[in-house]
Amino acid sequence: MMDRPLALVTGASRGIGRAVAIQLARDGFAVVINYHTNQEAAEAVRDLVKGEGGQAVVRRFDVAKQPEVEEAVKEVTRTEGLIQILVNNAGSIRDHLLMRMPDEDWHQVIGTNLNGAYYCTKAVVRSMAGKRLAGRRIINITSVVGEMGNAGQANYAASKAGLIGFTKALARELAPMGITVNAVAPGFIETDAVKHLPVKELIKSIPLGRIGQPEDVAQVVSFLASERAGYITGQVIRVNGGLLM
Repeated sequence: MMDRPLALVTGASRGIGRAVAIQLARDGFAVVINYHTNQEAAEAVRDLVKGEGGQAVVRRFDVAKQPEVEEAVKEVTRTEGLIQILVNNAGSIRDHLLMRMPDEDWHQVIGTNLNGAYYCTKAVVRSMAGKRLAGRRIINITSVVGEMGNAGQANYAASKAGLIGFTKALARELAPMGITVNAVAPGFIETDAVKHLPVKELIKSIPLGRIGQPEDVAQVVSFLASERAGYITGQVIRVNGGLLM
């Protein structure tokens, strides 16, 4: 059993998820680092956290597969303790114009980005039911694309817009249990997801004149996970350098 409040971060082996896991560990949480494919990267995050004196464990499961999610949450609850913070970060991008989009790519992105958040949240909320635990938080990582759209990303935009609606509905539903539910909407962040994009051109549309860093997002998640954010729920906080106001 961990002796610190427990946070589960999905898709935490790289990018925004990695930065979030590291920051929450620095904030005093024990972190469950979820990954799907890159075990080596996930273990590197765990080792970094432990090297800084934090607590972390690695758990592999596919957020898009409900049985795997339910089994993982049960195991974590049994071996590490109750999950206090859930960060639904795991995501997938498969860009195509609608006319050329394979149905498989539509379903895969919706399955990971939206269904995955549903499966993880349902499992974690069930594990919380009837338990006395202060400071319970669900934080969903959506996207500026979910609010403004983007050509060639109908699947991704739909999944991220759906996540915003999911956040607002759950915020109302879970408030009586003392659980806050918020979303963070990053703009263009320096991760693998933007490597194929024309970054120099994108910067021209960002008032702050730069691409964001994963740590910019992690700091906002850190705040929402803290006691300071106890009266904030149902909100979408944009971290986009002014790209969308």
